[in-house]
Amino acid sequence: MLFNTIADLEGLKIATTYAGILQQYLKEKNIVAEIHEISGSVEIAPGIGLADAICDLVSSGSTLFTNGLKEVEVILQSEAVLVANKNLSKENNDILQKLLLRINAVKTAGNNKYILLNAPDHQLKNISALLPGMKSPTIVPLSEKGWSGVQSVVNENDFWEVIEKLKTFEAQGIIVLPIEKMII
Repeated sequence: MLFNTIADLEGLKIATTYAGILQQYLKEKNIVAEIHEISGSVEIAPGIGLADAICDLVSSGSTLFTNGLKEVEVILQSEAVLVANKNLSKENNDILQKLLLRINAVKTAGNNKYILLNAPDHQLKNISALLPGMKSPTIVPLSEKGWSGVQSVVNENDFWEVIEKLKTFEAQGIIVLPIEKMII
């Protein structure tokens, strides 16, 4: 069944974890539908015949796509924020600073990749200029004379351009890994 507007949901079954929000929204839109409140894996409900549609949180939409679903209507936009009292005690402020360090480490890592490669020594100056990393790349001599291993951090936004340039500098054996946390 194909849905293009909220009106297409009239009289159908909708699975959600957010029954109250959905009920209020449908009421505002004058839509009568049967709401099935479930927890976890809401996106599989249409596939197993529990519902005709779902109402769920969506970030990238990849889970929807994987389950053959598409976004039809945005009920609300939201974001997570951290709010702190200006008059925190020293003890609570110390806890807050630890929490912020951890949050920022994950956020910083999210847009960066760890890169390892082998390079001929005569290209190390070019590669070092291309891969400044957090301070400078780590360069370790390989057992094969004239070659070194290079390790650095690359911003995801520049990734493919950097890879193409690395290839022109004779880099090989390029390995790219996600970074879980990055503390600057």
